[in-house]
Amino acid sequence: MSKLSKPVRATVFCGVDVSAATLAVAVQQQDQPIDQRQFANSASGRKSLVAWLRKRKAAARVSLEATGIYSLDLALALDAAEGIEVAVLNPKLANRFAQTLRRSKTDKADAKALAEYSRRMPFVARRAPDRNGLQLRSISQHIDGLTVQHTRELNRLHAAEGSEAAPRCVAQDLKRSLASIHKRIQRLRREAMVLVRQKDGLQQQFNLLTGIPGIAQVTALQLLSELATLPAGMTVRQWVADSGLDPAHQMSGSSGHRPSRISRHGNCHLRHALYMPALVGVAQTDGCK
Repeated sequence: MSKLSKPVRATVFCGVDVSAATLAVAVQQQDQPIDQRQFANSASGRKSLVAWLRKRKAAARVSLEATGIYSLDLALALDAAEGIEVAVLNPKLANRFAQTLRRSKTDKADAKALAEYSRRMPFVARRAPDRNGLQLRSISQHIDGLTVQHTRELNRLHAAEGSEAAPRCVAQDLKRSLASIHKRIQRLRREAMVLVRQKDGLQQQFNLLTGIPGIAQVTALQLLSELATLPAGMTVRQWVADSGLDPAHQMSGSSGHRPSRISRHGNCHLRHALYMPALVGVAQTDGCK
């Protein structure tokens, strides 16, 4: 069965608080008390949750916070189920809403607040990105982790080579570790390029990105891996806000004025990938003056 072909008025409002091991679930239904359950955050647990929601034989709206890999598989399972719409919320947005409803912070209280969000707030249903986009993002974020590890090992090597107390074997081991990490990063980048070439849309976007001054293959892969998983049809303002680059103004009364800064309430991987191209752009602009 496919997803609902047209919007259906939801009568079941659900919130899921996601953790590494469990899913705390709260359901609101008209003229019925709130029903709360807990499921394992595993393939079988997610399947049981979907079956439990579908037993109500009514359209359901589910809200959950974006918690990385812990929420991704749940969002994909819910999105694929007939009669269920899912919204993946920015954790800060969900927390601010929840603070107006609860005094204590527990998994059950968070789930109830998310169910209330599904009922009260404008609901933007999530649509799962394609498999290539998801795999590309997973590879890119793993490369980011290895790059951080490489930088740390490089700093340790610099310290070991500059210290008379550090034996030569430590520096040699660090050099082997650095070489291994470098090879792993290069192999993963090749795998990422295979995914890009397998899908015409990704290849076209990759070519457009590398055509921008200051953006080469490495940065283009970082940017594309994050952009490929975002919904189609986003406006420029939404793109900027999703990356956390939208301005945050701080003005109150006649004296409470502070310099505006970027909000940073968005995708940190995207901001990180844009940092060096932005420096290149600034340097090129200064050179043209």
